[in-house]
Amino acid sequence: MTHQIAGHLLVDCLIAQGVTHAFGVPGESYLAVLDGLHERQGQIKFVTCRQEGGAAFMAEAHGKLTGRPGVCMVTRGPGATNASIGVHTAFQDSTPMVLLVGDVASDCRDREAFQEVDYASFFGPSTKGFAKRVERIDRAERIPEYVARAFATAMNGRPGPVVLVLPEDMLTQLTDAQALPRVEPVQAWSDPGALRNLREMLLKSERPLIIAGGGGWTPQAAQALQRFAENWKLPVGNAFRFQDTFDNFHPLYAGDVGIGLNPKLAARVKASDLIIAIGPRLGEMTTGNYTLIEAPRPRQKLVHIHASAEELNRVYQADLAINATMNAAARSLEVLTAPVSVPWEAWTAEANADYLANLQPQKLPGDIDMPAIVGLLQKHLPDDAVLTNGAGNFASWMHRFYKHHGLAKGHKTQLAPNVGAMGAGVPAGIAANIVTGRTAFTIAGDGDFLMNGQELATAVQHGAKSIIVLLNNGMYGTIRMHQEREYPQHESGSRLQNPDFAALARAYGYAGVRITQTAQFEAELLAALARPEGSLIEIMLDPEVITTRATLSSITESAMSKAL
Repeated sequence: MTHQIAGHLLVDCLIAQGVTHAFGVPGESYLAVLDGLHERQGQIKFVTCRQEGGAAFMAEAHGKLTGRPGVCMVTRGPGATNASIGVHTAFQDSTPMVLLVGDVASDCRDREAFQEVDYASFFGPSTKGFAKRVERIDRAERIPEYVARAFATAMNGRPGPVVLVLPEDMLTQLTDAQALPRVEPVQAWSDPGALRNLREMLLKSERPLIIAGGGGWTPQAAQALQRFAENWKLPVGNAFRFQDTFDNFHPLYAGDVGIGLNPKLAARVKASDLIIAIGPRLGEMTTGNYTLIEAPRPRQKLVHIHASAEELNRVYQADLAINATMNAAARSLEVLTAPVSVPWEAWTAEANADYLANLQPQKLPGDIDMPAIVGLLQKHLPDDAVLTNGAGNFASWMHRFYKHHGLAKGHKTQLAPNVGAMGAGVPAGIAANIVTGRTAFTIAGDGDFLMNGQELATAVQHGAKSIIVLLNNGMYGTIRMHQEREYPQHESGSRLQNPDFAALARAYGYAGVRITQTAQFEAELLAALARPEGSLIEIMLDPEVITTRATLSSITESAMSKAL
């Protein structure tokens, strides 16, 4: 056996798990790991980021794209706490991820040493919103065991993040331990009796509706889902920010069930007599604050299919709960024998017609026609382009008007934080281009961009290219909208004094332009697609254009009239 230091062994274990990229900010607490990355730089690439939050978002994006855990490396204390936003995003979005935290030496532990944090308390499962598991590795020879378990935990059941804490003195220990083989996610298959019950419920239904989403989907699972829907002529809606789960161009598509959803689709969810939820945990955004599907006991019959047994019947008491992973569930459903005809064909056709009608925009003021701009994106972006966003009203333009070809066509195309984390879009787009080489497009707001705009430096350093459309309306738009609804004409804290974003992008090494007219956009988009470096197109948006359906003034007027 060949002795090596534990930091090198850790890198070997990551390579054995198929890791090709790790994202992070270097720190003195894990110098031995950095040295291992140097020694194996032909097998694994360390993407040096400019802030740990950006690095964690990149790792989360990697997990969404590949279905394997994205890896983030940070130092103790401030590094770990900065990275927590990406961990929280991975948790609520059901994304596999592993966060590696360099820690204080063992002989300094529990003395409030420099930058010391109790990670089990900070990230632990007891927080109900950060990591699935937090473990500290105190002995070098157990590194393979802990790494393999971290990857298994991150992928199995409901996917999510795992935190491994690495004392700096442990990382320099000599060991002859060897990496364990690659871990694959376990498939949980549907109970045959439950599938028979589901079929009986379908046969008794008149207005069924599928809501698909959540983590764990693959192209093969999405294709099987499509065949199931086609066999039974079922309308399919995608859960909040999982809009690529089902092909938006398919005649069975009913639209996305999330924030700002089509009012007709909202009514349809309520009117349905059978909801088949495949994959989503049915969180607050997908259920309209638990009003479209009421908790704990829905008015509709509910079939809930989820990879985690712990998630089933946790919020909703389902009429039928099925514990199955998405690949297994979809493959079981596609062979469920359908009748020759079903009574809901008109219901399904109307659902798709409502979706298509919702693509027709309302007239809004200003010199920028956002639906037309999204139309140009639809025209010119490749079908396999990865679209990313952070959080803010700006994202609603893409959510409503852009049509994803879907996983069934072979590619995941949407990276959007279900958790609603600002600043996720810019690093996610950069990571997508680094990992896949595909066109990466990000839509951002002025407030959202400055959360992680520094990662343009990361893109330039690592030869990555993303195209960013930045909507500048001089405010935190979502907050201002809610202020006008709840406290009209009482703006507080939501106004922004912004830099010259185009000039800022150029300073980082991106191309940067500003436009004020819709007619200017197409040429700039084509130029961005053609040039080798990344591009930022700043669009000066009228503050009145606050949502895809209403102006800021109309929201204020409505709130004022209610107060009278």
